[in-house]
Amino acid sequence: MTDHVTLVEVAPRDGLQNEKMRVPAATKVELIQRLTACGLPVVEATSFVSPRWVPQLADAAEVLAELGLAGEDRRPASPPPPCAGVSAASQPAPGMARYPVLVPNRQGLERAMAAGAREIAVFLAASETFSQHNTHCSIEQSLQRLTPVVAAARANGLRTRGYISCVLGCPYEGVIDPAVVASLAEALATAGCEEISLGDTIGVGTAGQARELILRVSAGVPLARLAVHFHDTYGQALANILASLEIGVRTVDASVAGLGGCPYAPGASGNVATEDVVYLLNGLGMHSGVDIDALARTGQWISQRLGRDNQSRAGRALYPR
Repeated sequence: MTDHVTLVEVAPRDGLQNEKMRVPAATKVELIQRLTACGLPVVEATSFVSPRWVPQLADAAEVLAELGLAGEDRRPASPPPPCAGVSAASQPAPGMARYPVLVPNRQGLERAMAAGAREIAVFLAASETFSQHNTHCSIEQSLQRLTPVVAAARANGLRTRGYISCVLGCPYEGVIDPAVVASLAEALATAGCEEISLGDTIGVGTAGQARELILRVSAGVPLARLAVHFHDTYGQALANILASLEIGVRTVDASVAGLGGCPYAPGASGNVATEDVVYLLNGLGMHSGVDIDALARTGQWISQRLGRDNQSRAGRALYPR
């Protein structure tokens, strides 16, 4: 394997959103800047979900302002083209980091655009019960809500990504039918999402299950438009990523120091650690453009700031206390 892999760093949003202690905006901004300096090309900066539901990210607009995202240099010259595939026209200039933000609805999109966001992500679940717990609506209602959000974002020149959670298992329903995931991925792609991230929210999946799911989904959505997002509850995240890479996935979500979890998935541990993923990629001879030593220092730094143990094994080995 000699291909390039794009890492999507999710710690500032997915990693921090469930921290019990309030993390200052200045710390969030410094984390994002440090991650960017490590060479990560995509750093999910924050979320414009209602502060009532995610109070940790109530400072979303402040964070984007500190990052200086109000400039027009990050906006494509024209709306992204139709999503028959991934077009170079919708990609940022080489060397320019992207800072997507999560939005739940049209109101969230408008808040994000007003704050200078140039890329958004929308989300839904592959489980009806999880959907009700997480967004208080059915899967179909979620899709109906998100479709005009994606259309409006694209009309304003924003790149769009779609997350599907619980793709390999649900804390309430158990095993998820791959056909449901495939159908939702196709629906998000048709709506205009340029990339679809498949999330094993509670970390129950195995390599064989991950491989089978991706092959099923890729029958309707090209591999070039798929990303994987694994949690490490059962210690299977790296094995699942390797299986995904072997069949052609080239975009992987990860969180420095393994930060994160899911408040609606009891017992779910954090995301796979970015340091561990980079170590895996380096061993495979795959290029990510990320400085693993700088990344390990960043993982140790944020862990100390949060007063918690660093969950990255590679990070602890490379940069012990």
